[in-house]
Amino acid sequence: MIEYHINIFWSEADGSWVADVPDLFPCSAFGETPEGALAEVMVAKAAWLESAEARGVPAPTPRYRPHSPAVARQGHAAG
Repeated sequence: MIEYHINIFWSEADGSWVADVPDLFPCSAFGETPEGALAEVMVAKAAWLESAEARGVPAPTPRYRPHSPAVARQGHAAG
């Protein structure tokens, strides 16, 4: 399965944790904890990809990368 970046953040407006997959717009989910939001977005991601496949739409190539120097260094060291 293709790996996509997932954002997890607290939403004051929603009063819950939110997880989203930027490359699969709109693919997001809510949870009472960060782990709960992650679990829910994994279900949403699978449904998103299954729906795209059923419609004959190819899975998008992962493009989104967070803008973090620490992440950039990790990616460079691995590459």
